[in-house]
Amino acid sequence: MLEATAFWIDGPGVGALRTQPLDAPGDGEVLVRTRHTGVSRGTESSVFLGRVPRSEHQRMRAPFQEGDFPAPVKYGYLNVGVVERGPDALVGRTVFTLFPHQSAFVVPADAVLPVPEGVPARRAVLAGAVETGVNVLWDAAPLIGDRVTVVGAGMIGCCVARLLSDIPQGEVTLVDIDPAKRQIAERLGVRFAEPDAAPRDRDIVIDASGSASGLQLALQTVATEGEVIEASWFGDAPVPVTLGADFHSRRLTIRSSQVGMVPQRRRGTRTTKDRLALALRLLRDPAFDALLSARSSWRELPAVMAALARGAATADGVPVLCHTIDWEDEA
Repeated sequence: MLEATAFWIDGPGVGALRTQPLDAPGDGEVLVRTRHTGVSRGTESSVFLGRVPRSEHQRMRAPFQEGDFPAPVKYGYLNVGVVERGPDALVGRTVFTLFPHQSAFVVPADAVLPVPEGVPARRAVLAGAVETGVNVLWDAAPLIGDRVTVVGAGMIGCCVARLLSDIPQGEVTLVDIDPAKRQIAERLGVRFAEPDAAPRDRDIVIDASGSASGLQLALQTVATEGEVIEASWFGDAPVPVTLGADFHSRRLTIRSSQVGMVPQRRRGTRTTKDRLALALRLLRDPAFDALLSARSSWRELPAVMAALARGAATADGVPVLCHTIDWEDEA
């Protein structure tokens, strides 16, 4: 019998490492030894604090989640490891899996995706965030030359901004209340502005701020008859938004984007696995390393998760976007 170490949420704001048994892989399965996991700060903080609305308990389940919301629950979906047992074509390959924070695990072979050549293992933990960014762009459908603002320079907002930066003759501005995010925007190759200086009359505004003020700014800065794509997930928090003033006279639109489903315009030709594979290929771009702002040993994971949920914003003076967890010294 094999054993693994896993991170569990025992109650709101309380996490612990547990040892649990693993069965040997059977036909069509793989045993993966984890190298790195990533903390999806916004969503995982909401889960850690027990803020998943009851209405979303089923829709919010991660693919390999154990337990139920609010707790005890094992949650997460950014895992990069090496296949130790399984089909010959996969043994020894570095793979991405939508698996929680755990040192080793057994899953069906078709649940893992090989990390492409040219993508470092630690960068590959961003696949889930880049996949969300791809989904947002499929929803937003930007055109050549579009002027686009992304509100909120968190992990998702930064991924979206970087993907937008390749649109020919486009203009992309990343807006955040934290002026320290300017250095990250520069590394991503996009403009930066604080909210008071956010440009107006934008063709598309994407809100990834997770705040009511961010959504309100998006409505104020989008062009007449423009569209705001709401990419935040607010958990159980109420979101007051002013829909008076010029909201109706300017014929504005707010549309949600959510990674759980491929947008209708791509649903007939792309699966969620196709979308994730595309995200992994996009991670050949070294600019995404700007998002890898902090790292810790797996032994520190309970404390790290608690600090991120409390709102810890920097690590050694650098804004925290994706905090990675190293498992390679697991013993």
